Amino acid sequence: MRTKLFFLTALSFACSALAAPPRHVEIAYDLSRNGTPIAELVEKLEHDGKTYRLSASMKGKGVFALRGDASRTSRGSIAADGLHPLEFEDTRTGRDTVRAKFDWTAKTLTLQSKDGPGEVKPLPPEIQDRLSFAYTFAFRPSPTAPVEVNITDGKGLSTSSYKAAGRETVKTPAGDFDALKLERQKKNPDDRTSEMWLSAKHGFVPVRILVVEKDGTRIDQVATRLSAQ
Repeated sequence: MRTKLFFLTALSFACSALAAPPRHVEIAYDLSRNGTPIAELVEKLEHDGKTYRLSASMKGKGVFALRGDASRTSRGSIAADGLHPLEFEDTRTGRDTVRAKFDWTAKTLTLQSKDGPGEVKPLPPEIQDRLSFAYTFAFRPSPTAPVEVNITDGKGLSTSSYKAAGRETVKTPAGDFDALKLERQKKNPDDRTSEMWLSAKHGFVPVRILVVEKDGTRIDQVATRLSAQ
């Protein structure tokens, strides 16, 4: 009986892991630094099962409003192994707009932070941009599988490894979510930590992201509203 129950539980999880997110998802987050609210972030996902578009807009709160606004966009295709970005753009008040272009045929990545042709690099495997990264797990064959992913912010590249750390109920102002928790694997003891909680009900989109920097600074991104259709 226990074996049968375990099998049914595993099968149920596998089926939910393969379900793509709703075609239109909008999530509003509160962003805080060491418990102090610093910004409101709104992210939107639209996809048709073959292509996707992501957008994010951030407005500062309190004294942080003086820094201006920020926005990001990412668009690309949906492949068997997750999202394949084609273009990424990051625009911030008082800064140069940065862009990344992904050529999956030529296997090149072009990074551009100023006017000009940009810097061309070989396209690494498991490549995501800063916006698509948190959503690619929702489109992978199994979001629980460990993965090492290369991430670009339009100016450079970084590499992180993530693995599943089980299911948890995460409480947010948007509600309580049955979530898959992912943890960034440290290469060195003093590396920053990063944890993500992905809502199983909504196809594993992020409802909380917590980053703890080397100096102990906590950056917490928590959902305050989620709509999906």
